[in-house]
Amino acid sequence: MTNEQKSGEKNIKELTPREIVGELDKYIVGQKKAKRAVAVALRNRIRRLKLAPEVREDIAPKNILMIGPTGVGKTEIARRLAKLAGSPFIKVEATKYTEVGYVGRDVESMIRDLMAAGIQMVKQEMQETVTVEAEKRAEEALLDLLLPGPAKKRKEPKNQASGPVVRPMGAFSFPNGGNGNGSLMGAAIQVGIPIRRGSDAADEADSGDEDTQIESPAADIGANAPKDETREKFRVMLREGKLESRTVEITVSQNPQFPTIEMMGGGMEELGSSLSSITDFFGGNKKKKVVTVARAREILTAEEAEKLIDRDRVSDEARQRVEEMGIVFIDEIDKIAVKGDRGGGPDVSREGVQRDILPIVEGATVTTKWGPVNTDHILFIAAGAFNVSKPSDLIPELQGRFPLRVELESLGKDEFLRILTEPKNALTKQYVDLLGTEKVEIEFAADAIERLAALAAEVNSRLENIGARRLHTIMEALLEDLSFEAPDIAPAKIPITAAYVNERLADLVMDQDLGRYIL
Repeated sequence: MTNEQKSGEKNIKELTPREIVGELDKYIVGQKKAKRAVAVALRNRIRRLKLAPEVREDIAPKNILMIGPTGVGKTEIARRLAKLAGSPFIKVEATKYTEVGYVGRDVESMIRDLMAAGIQMVKQEMQETVTVEAEKRAEEALLDLLLPGPAKKRKEPKNQASGPVVRPMGAFSFPNGGNGNGSLMGAAIQVGIPIRRGSDAADEADSGDEDTQIESPAADIGANAPKDETREKFRVMLREGKLESRTVEITVSQNPQFPTIEMMGGGMEELGSSLSSITDFFGGNKKKKVVTVARAREILTAEEAEKLIDRDRVSDEARQRVEEMGIVFIDEIDKIAVKGDRGGGPDVSREGVQRDILPIVEGATVTTKWGPVNTDHILFIAAGAFNVSKPSDLIPELQGRFPLRVELESLGKDEFLRILTEPKNALTKQYVDLLGTEKVEIEFAADAIERLAALAAEVNSRLENIGARRLHTIMEALLEDLSFEAPDIAPAKIPITAAYVNERLADLVMDQDLGRYIL
C-alpha cells in the first residue's frame, strides 16, 4: 500500500464532496454528474457513521444506476471511489448469475466475493504492522535451518522417573530396577510383554532421544567454534546477503485447491472449506521443499506474519468494513432487463436473476465461511448501456432500489484530447514509460496528440462507439512497429509528430471498412 493510499484513507473523513470529485478528476475525464452522485453517496456514508447507533441503523445507502455507453468511465469511477475510501470493492457481471434452480453462480456469491476481498484487505493491513517481528522470526528460523540443531531435551530426567515407561513395540521399562512395581511386572510377564530394567532402559533412552546430526553449512565456519558465536557469524552473513544462493529444505503449508461446485443455485464454497479442514487435521497440508535462502526468507516471513495476526480479529474487522463501507459494482445490468411484454423463453431466467438480486440489494443476511454478512448498508452501483433495453424494463421493485440515476455522456474529440494528457495514468505517459525500459525515448508533440484524438472520435462515429477504449486500439496501431523494433534500435530518441501519426494511420483512415483494422 502506497503512502498516497494511506494518506487518502486517513483523510477520507475530512474530504468534502467537492474534494472527492477533485480526486476523481485526477484519473477520469468529464462525467461531472456521475462524479457528484458518487461523491455525495460516499460523504453520506461518512456522515452516517458519525450518528448514534440507533439513528444509524435506519439510514440506508442510496444506490446508484449509471446509464451510458461502454468506455465512458462507469467502472473506473466506482473503482477509484472505493480505492479513495479504502472500501472493500468487487465488480461483477449481472450476466454471470442464474436464477435459483439453474446451474451457475447464485447472486449471494457476490457478497461472499466481497467478504473475501475485505478479508484480504484487512489481512494485508495487519501483516504490515507485524512485518518487523515476522522478519526477525524468519531470520531465526533460517538460522535454525542453516545450523545443526541441539539435542532434544528429555521431558523428565532419568533420576526423577518412578513409574513404568512404555517403549515402542509394546515394551515396558521399569526405572530403578522395577522396585515397587511387582504387580505391573507380573502382569507384563503374563501377557508376554518384554521387560527392560533400570540402566538398560536409560541407556536406550539416551541413544534414542537425541536428534541425528546432519551436515550443515556451519562446517564452513568451523565446527569447534562456540555455538552462539557460530550463530552470530551466520547472522551477519545472512544479513549481508552472502548466503542467498544456498539451498535449504523447509516445510511449507499449502492450501489444497478444491473445485468450486455450483448446483441448484447454491455455491458449495463451504464444502471446499470443510475438505481443507479435514486435510489439515491429517497433516496433508504440509509439504517439504528445497529452496534458496532468498526464497525461504520470503516464505518464512509470510508464514510468521500469518501466525502473528489474529484471524478472529481479521474476520470481525473485515465483516464490519464490508457491512459499513463495502461497494458492489454490478455491470451489464441492462442485459438482464426484460424488453416489452414479459413472456416465456430466456426472459424468464433474466427476470429470475432480477428477483434474486432484489433481496440482496434490499438487505439480507448472507452466510459466508467467515460468518453471516448483512447487506443493509452495502452500497450497490449498477451500470449498463441500455442501448437495446431501457431502465424501465427492469422489474419495478429493482428500479426502486436504485433511486439515484445518472446518465454518462458520450466522449468526443475534446474529451479524448484530455484523456491522452491530463490523468495520472494517461496513455501517452504509459507508452513513454514502457518504451523507456528499452532505452527508447519517445516524445509526443501537441499536434500528434490532437490528431490521435480526432482519429479516435472519427472511428467511433463511423463504427460502434466504444468510448475511450478506442484510444487503446489507435495507440497500439500507431506504435506497433516501434514496440517490435525497440530492442534492436535502442538507444534512440523518436519524436511522435502529426506527420508520424498520418504516416502510420493514413491507410486505416482512408479505408471505409475500418473495422477490419481497428476493432
